[in-house]
Amino acid sequence: LADPENRRFQYPFINCTNCGPRFTIVEKIPYDRPFTSMKGFSMCAACDEEYHDPLDRRFHAQPTACRDCGPGIELRDASGKKVRCIDALAEAAALLKDGKILALKGVGGFHLAVDARNDAAVRLLRARKGREEKPFAVMMRDMELVRQFCDVEPEEASALLSPEAPIVLLVKRSMKGLSASIAPGNDRLGVMLPYSPLHSLLFDRGADVLLMTSANFSEEPILHENGEAIERLGGIADAFLLHDRPIHIRCDDSVTIFLSGKLRQIRRSRGYVPAPVFLSGGGAPVMGTGGELKNTICFLKGSKAILSQHIGDMKNYEAWQHFEQIFRHLQGIFQVSPELLVHDLHPDYMTTQWAAAQPLPVLGVQHHHAHLASCLAENRADGPAIGIVLDGTGYGTDGMIWGGEVLIGDASEAERFASLEPMPLPGGDAAVTQPWRAALGYLFRSFSVLPELPFMSGKPAASVLELLEKKLHTPETSSCGRLFDVVAALSGICDRITFEGQAAIALMQAAGGSIGREGFSFSFEENAGGLRILIAPLVREIADAVAEGMSQGEVSRRFHRALVDCFLEITRKASKKSGVKTVALSGGVFQNALLFETLLPELERAGYRVLTQRDVPTNDGGLSLGQAVIGRRFLEGRYRGVL
Repeated sequence: LADPENRRFQYPFINCTNCGPRFTIVEKIPYDRPFTSMKGFSMCAACDEEYHDPLDRRFHAQPTACRDCGPGIELRDASGKKVRCIDALAEAAALLKDGKILALKGVGGFHLAVDARNDAAVRLLRARKGREEKPFAVMMRDMELVRQFCDVEPEEASALLSPEAPIVLLVKRSMKGLSASIAPGNDRLGVMLPYSPLHSLLFDRGADVLLMTSANFSEEPILHENGEAIERLGGIADAFLLHDRPIHIRCDDSVTIFLSGKLRQIRRSRGYVPAPVFLSGGGAPVMGTGGELKNTICFLKGSKAILSQHIGDMKNYEAWQHFEQIFRHLQGIFQVSPELLVHDLHPDYMTTQWAAAQPLPVLGVQHHHAHLASCLAENRADGPAIGIVLDGTGYGTDGMIWGGEVLIGDASEAERFASLEPMPLPGGDAAVTQPWRAALGYLFRSFSVLPELPFMSGKPAASVLELLEKKLHTPETSSCGRLFDVVAALSGICDRITFEGQAAIALMQAAGGSIGREGFSFSFEENAGGLRILIAPLVREIADAVAEGMSQGEVSRRFHRALVDCFLEITRKASKKSGVKTVALSGGVFQNALLFETLLPELERAGYRVLTQRDVPTNDGGLSLGQAVIGRRFLEGRYRGVL
C-alpha cells in the first residue's frame, strides 16, 4: 500500500489471503469469487496470475483486484453529483478539515465522519442527525495519538491493534484538542484505529482524529447501498466518498470494554462474527431469535454457537428486513436447518411473531432465564448457578415486567429466588424516557404524603398522580434499570433520557469512580413468590437524604454500595438454601463498570466462583445464545422453565 514500486501503491482495496473483507461480501458457499460481491469484477491478467499461483500471498484470495480491474472510489456532493477531482481521498480529507460532514462507505456499511477537533462540525452532526447527547466514537491515526488522549491498558492496545479492530471504550486522559461534544459527561471515549486501506489512505492525507458514527437513523440498521445512502443522507452529509464494491451483508463496528482484567463485548459484530462460540457439548440444531432490543440471532450446530452480528432494535420494517436477510445468510453459509425456533415470552416482540409465522416448532422462554443460560453456556458451565440478572426490561412468567432477578438453576430450569419489589411506572414507556415520571411513581408507592423535592419543579405532576391514583396506564416493574433511572431523577442528576442507559451512566459518573463503604440500607420480605427486595424503604431513605442536601456524588456512591451489599446478602441466602457456590452475572446493568468491578471481587472474596460474560454481550445482544441453549435442553426432554 505504501510502496511506490508496487502496482497496488495507494490502492484502497488492496488485500491478500490474510486480510480484506470476507463476511460482508460472501453471498453463499463455497467461498469462491462467483459467490461474492466481487463477481462483477473480472481479474486482469496480472491479478489472475497471482490468484492461481500457490506461492503467491494472493493465492485464491477472492477479493484480489488492482486499480486496473477492481473496485474504485469516487466523491459525490450532497445531491449525489460526482465531484471531478484528481484525488478523491485528498478532496475528502480537505472537506473534513473544512468542517464538512462526510458519508464514507466502508467494509460493512456507511459511516458519517467529521473532524473530531472541530467542535462546530461535531455539534452540526449532532443537530443534523438528531443525536443530542449520546456519545460518539472516534477513529485515531495511530496508537501514539490514542495514548495522548486516553489511558491504555496492554489488553486494550492489543484489541485496538488486532485484526478484529473493535471500538474500545477507553478511560479519557485528556480531551484537550478534541471537541468536548464528542462524549460529554462520560469518563470514557470509544476509540478505534483505521482497519481498512481506505481509512489508512484517508489518514495519510491529513486527518488524524475523526469522529466516526454509523450512518443510520434511530433504531434502523446501518445504511450500506450507495443509492440509498445518497437519497437518505442528503440532508445530513455534505459529501459522499463511495466505492463500487457491493456490501452483501451489513455489519456494524464491534464495541468492547476492558473490565476486571478482561476485554468484554458490548456489541459483537465486525471482526468477531461469524466466528463461533464453542459450547461444552453438542446436540440438535436450534435457533434463538433474540429479543426486541440489541437483537442478534444464534444458531447451534454441534458444539458451536453461531451468533449473528448486531442487528439492532426490532421496531421498524428496515430492521425486520435486516433480520430476515441475516437469518438466510447465516443459515446458508453454515448449512444449518434448525429443528426448533426459540423466542422471548413477550407476545408483542417482532421476533416472537416472526417465530410463530415459520413452519417450525417454537418455544417461548423467559427473558432472564435466557440471560442466565447465555452466561453459563459461554463459560461452558452446566450449572447450577445463582444467577444475578439485572437489566431494564424482560417479560416475566406472570406477565409483569421483570428486571431485578436472582435465579437459582441452569439452562433446564430455574427458581426465581429473589426479585426487586415491583414499583409503578406511570405512563409506561413515557416513564422510561422521562425518569422523573418513574421517580414520582416510586415516591407515590413509598410515601403516604409526597415530599417536595427539587426534581419535581416545573413538572406536570398532577396528571401523573392522577394516573397513579386511578391505576391507569401504570404497569409495575421489578427492573433494576428503572431503579437506576429513579435514583438519577430523585437526586437531580438526570430527568430526561435521549439514549438508552443515559440516566444510569450519569448516575455512575456522579460517583467519581469509587463507592466507599457506607451505603443506603436495604431490607427483605418473604412472600409466596420468593424473597422480595424492598424498594420503598430505600426510596424513602434516598428522598430524605436529597431533601437534607446530600450531594449527588454521595447519593450515587451510597446507592451503588447498597446494591453491592444487597446482592452479596442475597447470594449468601441463596447459597445457604441451595448449596450452590457458583454465581453467574448477566444483564445490561452489568455494563456499569462501578457496580461490576465492585461486586465481582467481593463475591470472589466471599468464596464464590463467579461467571461473567466476555465473548458474548451481557446485554440483550447475548440473549439469543441463551435461548438456543435452553431450546436444545427442551428437545432433550430436560426443560422445565422458570419455577
